[in-house]
Amino acid sequence: MSYDDAIEALSTDALKFVKDGFVIGLGSGRAATSFVKSLSSFIKIKNYSIKAVPTSLQIKLIAEKGGIPLVEADHVEYIDVVFDGADQIDSQKFVIKGGGGALLRENILFNLSKKVVVMADKSKFVKNFTREVPVEVHPLARNSVIDAIRKLGGNAQLRSLDRGYPFFTENGNIILDCNFGTIKNPKSLTQKIKQITGVMESGIFLRKPDVIYKAKTGGKFEII
Repeated sequence: MSYDDAIEALSTDALKFVKDGFVIGLGSGRAATSFVKSLSSFIKIKNYSIKAVPTSLQIKLIAEKGGIPLVEADHVEYIDVVFDGADQIDSQKFVIKGGGGALLRENILFNLSKKVVVMADKSKFVKNFTREVPVEVHPLARNSVIDAIRKLGGNAQLRSLDRGYPFFTENGNIILDCNFGTIKNPKSLTQKIKQITGVMESGIFLRKPDVIYKAKTGGKFEII
């Protein structure tokens, strides 16, 4: 089933959270890409003066192409609203992110932002997390973090590219994809993961979204 029409529709609807003069966080992935394209047209029509903080080179290039003024996160005191996708959303409204490897920057923006808007298709919503948790790790700590994850009951695998080369984030770190089975207490787990020396960020975000868009089939969506 395709959710593309719904993602496009909700991306347009989400523009109602954008005001003139805002600093906007731009997440990464399919939903964020759709939103950035809608935002580009919107600010031109409205003649809005905004600044946007990208979370990845991928989204930065799309924003530049759309003529959206960009600024780095360390050049702003806060972000008015961040728009991002999610790899999974549980019944407590926690999110797992990091499938694209931008989890550290995305989490920084989540915590800088006054409002967090997450956009995802219906298949991403679950009662309890069941997917692997991406964990960004300093390369020197790879083995020690793998051991520590094992003691927490998880099985960590180094994320690799198609030819077997390790995947490196834009921050020069590696990603461990950690299988914990069904996760019923994500807050406690991510706090324990973040305490491990060498861990830069966990893919379970403690900051919950303020607004969640759920894309359905047939171009429909709902706001949670």
